[in-house]
Amino acid sequence: MKLFHCDVLIIGAGGAGLRAAIEAKETFKKGKIFLVTKGSLGASGVTATACSDRMAFHATLPYTEPGGSDNWKKHAEDIFRMGGYVSDGDLAMILAKESQAALEYLDHLGVPFVKRKDGSVDQFITDGSEYARACYTGPRTANHIEEALVKKIVSTDIRIIEHCMIADLIKYRRRVIGALGIDEGKEPGIKDRLKVFSSKTTILATGGAGEAYQTHVFPEGMTGDGYALAYRAGAELVNMEFIQIGPASIKTKLNCSGSLMRAVPRFLNEKDEEFLKNYLPEGASPAEVSNLIFEKGASWPVSIDKRTLLIDVAMFKEIAQGHRVFLDYQTNPEGFRFEDLDPKWQQRYEKEIKEPIPFEEKARSPLDRLSEINPESIEWLKEHGIDLRAGEPMEIGPCIQHFQGGVKIREKGNTSLKGLYAAGECAGGQHGANRPGGNALLDGQVFGKISGREAALEAMHFDQNLKVTSHQIERLLSKLKRIGKGKGASEVRQEVQSINSRSASVVRTPEGIRNGLKRLKALRREGLSIDEKGLVYALETENLLDVGEMVLRACLARKESRGPHLFFNRFDDPRPLPSQDPKWRKYIVIQNRSGKMVLKKEKPVAINL
Repeated sequence: MKLFHCDVLIIGAGGAGLRAAIEAKETFKKGKIFLVTKGSLGASGVTATACSDRMAFHATLPYTEPGGSDNWKKHAEDIFRMGGYVSDGDLAMILAKESQAALEYLDHLGVPFVKRKDGSVDQFITDGSEYARACYTGPRTANHIEEALVKKIVSTDIRIIEHCMIADLIKYRRRVIGALGIDEGKEPGIKDRLKVFSSKTTILATGGAGEAYQTHVFPEGMTGDGYALAYRAGAELVNMEFIQIGPASIKTKLNCSGSLMRAVPRFLNEKDEEFLKNYLPEGASPAEVSNLIFEKGASWPVSIDKRTLLIDVAMFKEIAQGHRVFLDYQTNPEGFRFEDLDPKWQQRYEKEIKEPIPFEEKARSPLDRLSEINPESIEWLKEHGIDLRAGEPMEIGPCIQHFQGGVKIREKGNTSLKGLYAAGECAGGQHGANRPGGNALLDGQVFGKISGREAALEAMHFDQNLKVTSHQIERLLSKLKRIGKGKGASEVRQEVQSINSRSASVVRTPEGIRNGLKRLKALRREGLSIDEKGLVYALETENLLDVGEMVLRACLARKESRGPHLFFNRFDDPRPLPSQDPKWRKYIVIQNRSGKMVLKKEKPVAINL
């Protein structure tokens, strides 16, 4: 066992955690700043690994549409409105107002944002935005941000501890005073792998919980550790029912948005059948189907606010019936004619052309169109094992992409527990039901900076001598030792993923959610044991049980549709229930009270521009 004392402890080394650590060090120059990560620095987590069609970093700059010194207010309004009025308005304002500084800091670190001839940063329109605010480097925008932050952090004396999972937070009364870590190593005894961190303040930056589902675009290890840690410690969580879901490649985890949809591919099952028409309103014409597919490129995450939800529901129900689903770029959808696309879609297509081809060729196949507007995506897919030019179809599914909710924060990144902060996808309240595309990367940098600064300031002025005691360590050890009876962790994880994928994905029904909760309860009763994947994997799986229950209970409590939460009376219903607005402009707060999961409805903080 090793004992460490630090001023600020940051858990997680993605974009938010790195930014928090850097800011904590810059604020508290003589402070001991520790950064702990389960994986390898710069090579694990979402920011280090995620790619998409053109990955965006949302920012309002002086020249961003519509212009003017207060153009950030439009950005804040978009965040709050698009979030379905279930985020905190003051946090939306902070995100928008601080976006310029966040972008400029990354630009200073050398992130290669695409720029115009005059030196200004190029921007485009993303999901849900009226104005072009999305900055980018290309498909690897997030990776470039991670690389720049890692380069910066290794130039400091911040202590980096890799391959260590934080298994529990340590509390004294209502204050977090440290954490218990377990090394990834293979030593037989738990004590040999134990790391105990005593800290004045702690920041959770552990990302989302993609591995709570069967299909997702997250890298390995994204098991909602921060959600579970905060919940068990008694912190409040919020908006756990709101999870962004959309079609993505099963093999490569690439989101099938933007040009991949604007090329208008065919949606097929394994029998080579075009199935969309079976789930659309009777009499839908080929032109309507083609326009819907094209529109999906600008509305990738499923949402009650977008008619393209029909595609997500069709895909989900087709898979639920035992089929596999593919995108085919070799042949046009049945009855497709390029001239039948809405004139506004044709104009948008024309603006994206990179390698012009004759009209008869662009009308010939989805592959020809994709070659014209995004040839790089074809090469990227080939490098990752899918050869569209050779006629290989791309298997897709409704993949989890981003958890909108998380550990409830306020304007300083502070949580409901003293000494505990959260940032990035681990945090909740800054996003609502939806979010503008590009605001996730922005969020990690803005609240990473804020939480790092505020945690450091608190640590600088915290003079109480609170130390982790041997009694607390033994109590936490006894919790770890209880893992050993029941199903193997791998089997339990597969069951959790199956439950969430069936009950809390695109189509959510009261019956399905209740059945999911019953199955989760049975899993808890049967227990969990360490299998060949080891202790850390088993601990992660326990976290997924907590996350799964939070998501399901939040879904059941919100008996309306809002954002990606599509609530159906019955599975066979063609459309979800409508939003109950403004009645349901409330968010659901979850808290562990004496071992019981308690949910309450609260009114968010209003926006005040």
